Amino acid sequence: EGRMSVPELHSQPAPCVIVSHQSARFSRKIAIDASMSIYQFLIAVRQDGNVLQNEDGETTSHLMGMFYRTIRMLENGIKPVYVFDGKPPQLKSGELEKRSERRAEAEKQLAQAQEAGEAENIEKFNKRLVKVTKQHNDECKRLLTLMGVPYVEAPCEAEASCAALVKAGKVYAAATEDMDGLTFGSPILMRHLTANNFCHSFIFQFIDLCILLGCDYCETIRGIGPKRATDLVKQHGCIEEIIENIDTTKYPVPEGWLYKEARQLFLSPEVVDIDSVDLKWNEPDEAGLVEFMCGEKQFNEDRIRNGTKKINKSRQGSTQGRLDNFFKVTGSLSSVKRKEPETKGSAKKKQKTGATPGKFKKGK
Repeated sequence: EGRMSVPELHSQPAPCVIVSHQSARFSRKIAIDASMSIYQFLIAVRQDGNVLQNEDGETTSHLMGMFYRTIRMLENGIKPVYVFDGKPPQLKSGELEKRSERRAEAEKQLAQAQEAGEAENIEKFNKRLVKVTKQHNDECKRLLTLMGVPYVEAPCEAEASCAALVKAGKVYAAATEDMDGLTFGSPILMRHLTANNFCHSFIFQFIDLCILLGCDYCETIRGIGPKRATDLVKQHGCIEEIIENIDTTKYPVPEGWLYKEARQLFLSPEVVDIDSVDLKWNEPDEAGLVEFMCGEKQFNEDRIRNGTKKINKSRQGSTQGRLDNFFKVTGSLSSVKRKEPETKGSAKKKQKTGATPGKFKKGK
């Protein structure tokens, strides 16, 4: 659900594959889009349709989600590095304005649902109003420090710095639900698919395809959907040539369209200084965790201490976990040879003959 299917732009299969069982073994360092994770926790970690809160009315869903998911990763041999967003690029201002408008509309719809007593709609519009705040980020940074898990503060978009960490070999893959991880050039993206060994022309075409489909940094050409956008990129190779060859009365190009600036932002994003990044997974501060999570946020002390023991246990040995415990393995985007259909009557024949005599007979 929510996956974007990437069509092939060449006769050869695109260099994007789903994470395989073989590549998902053993300990791996993974850069994770922190804001995306926190947002998911605020949406999913709820009680009676509401975010979790302590006795003081402070939201704690993000802390519970971050604490237990991180422990689960460590137990399975994954070394997470959370990357937090910095300032948004100027090109994103239009998208941020649209988001503010959608939030204002959701607030109106929520008020109407509350007045009508529509529980389902109240929950739906409440979720649409969820926003990751500076306090959420700061509290998660504090929690990660106490857990001994490193984090990185990106100067701009987290996905861009995640991609830079992968390209520099600091981590194995970038984990995000945002397809921008690909357009920022991450060699391996953990969502459901990975993308290895991109050639420059494919990256360029892929970026232009994503701009046509819609990104955070500029508008799209009205009337051009996924299929037509793919066909146009395959036929003309780039947006400049597409504009030259389409009927602009039927497909009006936005006035002052900033597609070139958006493309350049994907090709040369502002990222964290890779040479200054020194990733260390330290021992958890049990006393500090108890003071913060139990003393301040009123979590159950036994659970927090038990979680700390799991972190320590994960550090004692090299757990050979599997990444597909976290990321659904669904196969490859390249064509797969299908098994030939059985001939008529073969199923009945197998049913009659049964297993090969003398092999693996139960009780023998």
